[in-house]
Amino acid sequence: MKFLKLFIVFFCVNLTAQSTWQAMPNAFSNPNGQRFDDVFFLDENIGWAANGFYAAVYKTTDGGNTWSEQVNQTDLGGAYYFRTIEFLNADIGFLGTLNGAIFKTGDGGVTWELIDNITPNPAAICGLSTVGSSTVYGCGAYFTPAVIIKSINSGNTWDSIDMSAQADALVDIQFITESIGYAAGRSTLGGTILKTIDGGTTWTELYNTNISGEYVWKIQVFKNDPNIIFASVESVAPNIGKLLKSNDAGNTWTSLDAPETRVQAVGFISETHGWMGGHTTGFHETTDGGVTWTNLNIGNNLNRIFIISPTIAYTSGTTIYKYTQETLGTEAFTTNEKSPLEITLLNNPIDDELKFTINFKEDDNLLIELYDSTGKYIKQLTREIIKTQGTLKYYNITVKALPSGLYYLDFHNNSGRQPIKFIKK
Repeated sequence: MKFLKLFIVFFCVNLTAQSTWQAMPNAFSNPNGQRFDDVFFLDENIGWAANGFYAAVYKTTDGGNTWSEQVNQTDLGGAYYFRTIEFLNADIGFLGTLNGAIFKTGDGGVTWELIDNITPNPAAICGLSTVGSSTVYGCGAYFTPAVIIKSINSGNTWDSIDMSAQADALVDIQFITESIGYAAGRSTLGGTILKTIDGGTTWTELYNTNISGEYVWKIQVFKNDPNIIFASVESVAPNIGKLLKSNDAGNTWTSLDAPETRVQAVGFISETHGWMGGHTTGFHETTDGGVTWTNLNIGNNLNRIFIISPTIAYTSGTTIYKYTQETLGTEAFTTNEKSPLEITLLNNPIDDELKFTINFKEDDNLLIELYDSTGKYIKQLTREIIKTQGTLKYYNITVKALPSGLYYLDFHNNSGRQPIKFIKK
């Protein structure tokens, strides 16, 4: 009987010690379903979160229990979308935007200065990767052109690398040494993963999904075993997204169906246990390496999963989420529905010209692309920054050369991606 009691106590302790995903108490709710685009931690306690559309940087020194706002777009004198954030050390960090601006801090995020010595200046920085004591890489953008920036002296001077020969767009970048790193995005053929072993001078394509219009959105390289790599593939309907996995530093890859089409975030704590999520969902969990997925019904609008250890991780989404053995509190958190773009087709079916209007409720970043009925990418129609709230824009696009059939317009903005069908007579 004494042994049975000890066993029951041990079993219960182990149950209560299981980590779970929880919205952080006293964290942030984004109106209109917007997202925190990035989260980065130096260790278990010190971290930063970058809000995208509402453009603010927050810092925590106690593992996310409390956060303080350090800077916002008003402080920086402009209207920005904060896309990615990363630090070399407790003092030196970098903040990328979708608005052609990248900022640097030398005091842990208290003050930020515009970096104005990158030539040519990238249109946007979607991913950052710091490595060693003074090296930082950045990449962008999810729209054209594809560029990588690099500094080997803590951001004092920069090189800009034209990647248009390798990719149409770049979203994420991860380096494991100053010389060896990976970049992800898409080429004309499909979602692509690139690798360099010489610090970005030359790049080799390791993998392509060969479905035009797909993105490889995020990459995770295991810290303790850099041979193990996971990546997420965001697709377009009617195709499903993918989980990619390599056990040999990217030489060969396994592709498995993801839990949704618009999957973006990916993070694993072991070769079998991990999560994916995207613009329209929260956490989907796998414990068999991605063969099967379970919807945890937690979270929304996920972009970055940042792994600290097998029991601690953070995710940026509609708020900041933590994977922890702790109970973070009972503060209610409401997930707001995203506000889709108000798009009105003025003619459908169409003859030679596609006419539509968009009512922008807020400042926005907009990418409009054209796909055929199978989800194959045809071309980019427009990329623009909307700087005035309440803007109603009229579009008139010539599609005379398109064969008759069904097509999709894909509207990619701050709130997600939104397809609309039209018929060409």
